Amino acid sequence: MMQLARVMRALADPTRVRIAVLLHGRRELCVCEIVEALGLPQYKVSRHLRELRAAGLVYASRQGRWMHYGLNPRLPERDRAMVTAVCACARAERAVRGDLRRLGKCLRPREGNTPRIACCAPRKERS
Repeated sequence: MMQLARVMRALADPTRVRIAVLLHGRRELCVCEIVEALGLPQYKVSRHLRELRAAGLVYASRQGRWMHYGLNPRLPERDRAMVTAVCACARAERAVRGDLRRLGKCLRPREGNTPRIACCAPRKERS
C-alpha cells in the first residue's frame, strides 16, 4: 500500500504529470529536452524529476555531463497502468499539448543527428 501512495503522491503534481507524459512511450529524454518542452528552469525540472525517481517511476542515466531520464521499465503492472491512465487523461490538457509540440520540435533535429540544444550536441575539440 505504501508504494501505491508514493506513486499517487508523485502524480498529484501537475508538473510531474507533464514530465510523465513527455517520457511516456519514449526510451529516454535528456534533461535539457524536458526543460525545453516545459519552458521551466532546469532546477525546477530537476527537483520534480527527483520526486519521480524517489517514487520509483523514473530512472536516470548519465551520458557524459548530462542526465537522461525515462520511465522505469521495471514498474509493477499496477503502477504502469496508473501512469498510462494519468498520461492519457493529461494529453487532453492544453498545456500538455503545448509541451508535446515543443518536444517534437526539439527532437526532430536530434533524429536527423543535428541537435538543436547545445547540451545534446557533440562537444567541439579545442584547437
